[in-house]
Amino acid sequence: MFGMVRPCGHRLTDGLKAEWTAHLCGLCLALRADHGQFARVVTHYDGLIISVLTEAQAERTPAARRTAGPCPLRAMRTASVAQGEGARLAAAVSLVLASAKVRDHVADRDGLLARRPVAAAARRVAAGWDRAGARAGARVGFDTAVLLDAVGRQTGIEALAGPGTPLLTVTEPTETATAAAFAHTALLAGRPENAAPLAEAGRLFGRLAHLLDAVEDQTADAAAGAWNPLTATGTSRAEARRLADDAVHGVRLALRDAHFTDARLAHILLAHELATAVDRSFGTTSCSHQGQSFAGPSGGGGPNHPYGGGGQYGAGHPHGFGAPGAPGGPDGPPPPPSGEGGPHRPAPRGFLAGCAAFTWLCCTCQICCAKEYEGPWSRKKREGCCRGCDCPDCSSCDGCCCPCD
Repeated sequence: MFGMVRPCGHRLTDGLKAEWTAHLCGLCLALRADHGQFARVVTHYDGLIISVLTEAQAERTPAARRTAGPCPLRAMRTASVAQGEGARLAAAVSLVLASAKVRDHVADRDGLLARRPVAAAARRVAAGWDRAGARAGARVGFDTAVLLDAVGRQTGIEALAGPGTPLLTVTEPTETATAAAFAHTALLAGRPENAAPLAEAGRLFGRLAHLLDAVEDQTADAAAGAWNPLTATGTSRAEARRLADDAVHGVRLALRDAHFTDARLAHILLAHELATAVDRSFGTTSCSHQGQSFAGPSGGGGPNHPYGGGGQYGAGHPHGFGAPGAPGGPDGPPPPPSGEGGPHRPAPRGFLAGCAAFTWLCCTCQICCAKEYEGPWSRKKREGCCRGCDCPDCSSCDGCCCPCD
């Protein structure tokens, strides 16, 4: 389970934490019900936002929830989980975008995918997910062709990109795909007037997803000789940070123009946690919970921070990483690789190796119960989502200083 929006458990009230878990489990179970057990590996934190947005705009009915049976990821507890068209749309989008990720790994010849038989098998899996996503999208009136078209254009755009190419030219296909998915939640919820503002929020969300992935992978891509948007276009980290902060602010403005029945969870995820994701990617997170997953960094920040994040570049960050001119900061060189004084993780696993690691983590209950474990694909350090926290600084990241209220 991966994604850039990983809410800190200390920022969520018990009610919102239960809601977040309901949508995560709802996405996972929708994938299993419609596409089989293996499809559950594409469950990720960003995908559930589609389900959250759909429910936030609609009137809540008893049919929106059902009780799911015991699951190892919930320490073998039952739970109330989301169901319905929002979860199905989230599943369709997750399948298509996961297939694109598989093709990316195949093109980059990551790990075992450098071997032709494994790469051929991965392509077949990706093609199957494309077809499954199309079927699932059709059931809720969403044409996944816009997603497939965006994925197809991405390769051509990257091949033509070079120094001086605007970075937003490279992120445009991702923006288009996420804009379409966000806008369709308005139609599912019976709020067509929300389609335009949510399309704008989705466009900026897609921009952020692409930008932050490029920032986090830049050093590893350079070491592996892989293509990276920032390196290829000659975009500085300072410019990438500016674009990311502008996107966060734009998402908040777009949400103000939409009408919700209950916007609390959507607001936390899209107004607060996106800013946290930016801080985390640029190494400027100041919350004491940094580096965790479900109970991850909160980035509440101070009242003077324009987006509720962690203050000035590099503020409070050890050794100056992320500060202007310092490694990992604006106008500075990329951070040093792991083993050379830098804070970076080992090289990410390939898709199939990550799936194997994910299966092992699930079967051994480490994702829910471990004090710390290694992310199956990213290899970032995570904390089990059911672990408690005795951090004394939780009160500093309760989101009360939100500048968008």
